[in-house]
Amino acid sequence: MPRKDGNYAAANNEGILRALKDGCFYFVIANMDTYFHTDWLGELVGAMENNKDAGMIQSKILLYPRDKAGWDNSKINTIGNITHYLGFGFTDGYKSLDRKINGFPEINYASGCSFITSSEVLQKIGLYDEEYYMYHDDTEMGLRAKLAGYKILLAPKSIVYHKYEFNRSVKMIHYMERNRILLIFHYYRWRTIFLILPALLAMEVLMAVYSVREGMFKKKIAIYLYFLNPLNWVKIYFKRRRVGRLKLRTDKDVITKFEGKIMFQEVDNPALKYIVNPIFNFYWQVVKRLVIW
Repeated sequence: MPRKDGNYAAANNEGILRALKDGCFYFVIANMDTYFHTDWLGELVGAMENNKDAGMIQSKILLYPRDKAGWDNSKINTIGNITHYLGFGFTDGYKSLDRKINGFPEINYASGCSFITSSEVLQKIGLYDEEYYMYHDDTEMGLRAKLAGYKILLAPKSIVYHKYEFNRSVKMIHYMERNRILLIFHYYRWRTIFLILPALLAMEVLMAVYSVREGMFKKKIAIYLYFLNPLNWVKIYFKRRRVGRLKLRTDKDVITKFEGKIMFQEVDNPALKYIVNPIFNFYWQVVKRLVIW
């Protein structure tokens, strides 16, 4: 449901609220730049019916083929998204050939491209956080669901073809960067934030350098100004209180399962592969063992 202000999270909330008013029990979030397989919806609903402990279930999302031959050699967009401990979110299986997946494997979080949830789950964890606007909104909802005790699964027979364009996402770096940091301040215990702080600050330096090189430093400055605004810290404080009341699982249960390497498959950077990732991953493998809360 498009909105003039472009707030994707708020638009989803409007649709959910209308469906709740109509008495709906299941809710499916799906992007507009998609093509759905005939059994897409039935498989999603069936997956929820057969997995009562699931809070969200994602479709298998394939890349939309650019030619007719592509339908027989489909490549994966995502078979479940992955969260990095510094708040980055990325796809699992990107550009690998489609393959058979048995059962309903558990995943880190469901891609907002296509997933199903229920009124029971939404009544417990709440709707989309409209502060996220767009990007990492699905990461945030998935983390909220996991901390509330729900599983997040993949329904491999629910097939969606996505007209995914990585460069289009990069243009929205303001929301991608701001929201990954916001995710940390909303959900990590202060003790966890203290442990990852050296890596978080080092990553900020690297991202600032990257933004200068790409001519996007003004967007990075806007992010810093957001976090320097006391009113935004008031909102962070109250969000943390709401999250605290919701939590049934600990940082150790959920956050220590996050990835230590940045796995953006479109970014083939030797410095990232051979220097940044080994250092940040080593730091995380050490630090996460100290998270006992």
